[in-house]
Amino acid sequence: MKIAVFHNLPSGGAKRVLHGYVKYLGSAGHVVDAYIPSTADEDFLPLKDIASNVSIHPVRRTFKGMVYSTIRYVPPVWLSLRDLELTERKIADEINGKDYDVVLCEQDRATMAPFFLKYVKKPTVFYCQQPFRFNEKVIIDLQKKAGLEKDMKFVERYMRRVSARKLPAIEKHNASFAKYILANSAFSRENIMRAYGKEAFVSYLGVDTDIFKPLWLPRENLVVSVGNCIPEKGFDFIIRSLSSVEKGLRPKLIIVSNRTEGTWRDYLAKLAAESGVDLQIQSSVGDQDLLSLYNRAKLVLYAPYLEPFGLVPIEAMACGTPVVAVREGGVRESVIHNETGILTERDERMFSEAVAGLLTDARRRDALGTKATEVVRDFWTLDHAGQRLLNHLERAKEV
Repeated sequence: MKIAVFHNLPSGGAKRVLHGYVKYLGSAGHVVDAYIPSTADEDFLPLKDIASNVSIHPVRRTFKGMVYSTIRYVPPVWLSLRDLELTERKIADEINGKDYDVVLCEQDRATMAPFFLKYVKKPTVFYCQQPFRFNEKVIIDLQKKAGLEKDMKFVERYMRRVSARKLPAIEKHNASFAKYILANSAFSRENIMRAYGKEAFVSYLGVDTDIFKPLWLPRENLVVSVGNCIPEKGFDFIIRSLSSVEKGLRPKLIIVSNRTEGTWRDYLAKLAAESGVDLQIQSSVGDQDLLSLYNRAKLVLYAPYLEPFGLVPIEAMACGTPVVAVREGGVRESVIHNETGILTERDERMFSEAVAGLLTDARRRDALGTKATEVVRDFWTLDHAGQRLLNHLERAKEV
């Protein structure tokens, strides 16, 4: 097939997923051309080395676009949505004029469901990692609890509130043009139905086992957690839980994060110091360093609030490292309780007891880790995920 790919993603899990899909489709003999607005992050896992062709389309910040955005959309801060829409329309027009069999459309860092969907005429699969979460009470409460707005200027606070009110409506309108939607979990599928009123198919993700694999390194007394350093990722819950682990047994906690809120990072450091938890926060960690951390850690801890899916648990499982996670969101579909890890309620005592139990039982950790690598090999590899996606791309051609 000849496949066009569109994305306007930041760095992070969704971009890693897309990179893996493009890699798989190319290795399977398909022509994959990527069309990307200049607002996307192409420094992190760039597609230029694996796609057949990559076209970067500039998003200009015009006076007319800024005025239009202020009136109809959201006042421009880092970009004018109207100027972004015009660029995505040009990309769609270019794709429409070529002989592509199908289009794979990823999400948009500005609007989640991209304007691109309004204009593309080719058979298109929209891979929706998650709808906007601005208005979820748990997110609102976490932001307030974190006190992040206190350090914002008045204009920043105002813009956040305007965005929370207006962007979900823009997203829902753009999503209404999608005829074929994929979700990364059954949990996400339900959220898509709730947010958009549209059906979606579950197409589970996978990890590149050429990257994430057992290295058989000596296990150190450390645990790892990975994700953006923001309140929604639940790192404070992990720190408080670890503080209840007996001091002589308590492991070092390493948090790996691409993006951090400075105030929240400082809060976590202070909380760890007060709780007697040895904490290190690392950023800009490459794949090889992350692989080493997964393989040296005794456990990977995972406690985000209602995470749509989460690659971290299956990356850890691919390395033979058991996962202790809160039983929420998509993680319920990837971690098998008492087989590849342990799932607990969001209760610090229960989480702490699960961690302590595994830290003192090397034989059980090894058994969980061995089973985890088997489960990943049988279902969660990039090849499995790529084939699942390819089946949907083929099907979408007929819709």
